[in-house]
Amino acid sequence: MATPNLPNEQADEDASELLFPKEFENADTLLISEVQMLLEHRKQKNESKEEEQELSDVFMKTLHYTSRLLIQQKLHKFEFAAIANLCPETADEAKALIPSLEGRFEDEELQQILDDIQTKRSFQY
Repeated sequence: MATPNLPNEQADEDASELLFPKEFENADTLLISEVQMLLEHRKQKNESKEEEQELSDVFMKTLHYTSRLLIQQKLHKFEFAAIANLCPETADEAKALIPSLEGRFEDEELQQILDDIQTKRSFQY
């Protein structure tokens, strides 16, 4: 039989209230590009073993999801991380901070990418 929650009782974890398990107290958050690089490295390491272990469905789905997000934006992993870290507001600012963007994107297309990333960022904070 479940016991009702007491008013002073606090949940162990609740992301909506920024309550996380102790393991996360000193942990840094990762960008999608960083997660994708870590997962890809783990997959390659697993494939190079003599006895390749089957990777879990969750692992593979997460790897495909992160890869798909990066491909949809047509950004290199470095560019995505730089945009996420530097937070440029305009296409001109992004091109000045990240020279590899110059010539690869029209200003309108790059501005749309920046706006999309800003929208996603606003949901995270």
